[in-house]
Amino acid sequence: MTEKEKMLAGLLYDPSDPELAALRQRAHVLSKRYNDTDETREAERRAILQELLPDCGESVYLQGPVQFDYGCFTSFGACSYANFNFTCLDCAPVKIGSSVFMGPNVSLLTPVHPLRWQDRNLYRKADGTLTDREYARPITIEDNCWIAGNVTVCGGVTIGAGSVIGAGSVVTRDIPSGVFAAGVPCRVIHPITDEDAMP
Repeated sequence: MTEKEKMLAGLLYDPSDPELAALRQRAHVLSKRYNDTDETREAERRAILQELLPDCGESVYLQGPVQFDYGCFTSFGACSYANFNFTCLDCAPVKIGSSVFMGPNVSLLTPVHPLRWQDRNLYRKADGTLTDREYARPITIEDNCWIAGNVTVCGGVTIGAGSVIGAGSVVTRDIPSGVFAAGVPCRVIHPITDEDAMP
């Protein structure tokens, strides 16, 4: 398997691999270009976003600044939105559904690092290159979710359709559909029902 295949399969991989390094550099350049393009230049921003995120539905709007590790491993459904300072470390697939709204400073973090420093610290490969060992777990946010400001979603998590994640939460495990969940670690507070309808 290539290092890219290992990464996407959730296996330990070498992030210094030249193919992965080139993909990251491309995404970082495109992220910076997007961030440096005034929002009044809508067509130019759309073109950059399409290059950065090939699997991006219609009417997706990322306020910016944004930062992606790869971009090509993230998909957005139609009409989704992210506010300022959206970070997506997509070392595993990140699937964001349609009509998903994210507040400022949301981070989607798929990488996972070994707990023991003996397995986590940098080591020198045979060619002299320093690297580390890591692996990644996918993130799925289903349709019609609201992810409030300053939320961190960790690798391996699925957030079910129509759920709301409260501000400042750290989501470390799956959240079912149709609930309000919040906290550190994030937990279900209550189901969302007709009683929550706006007057």
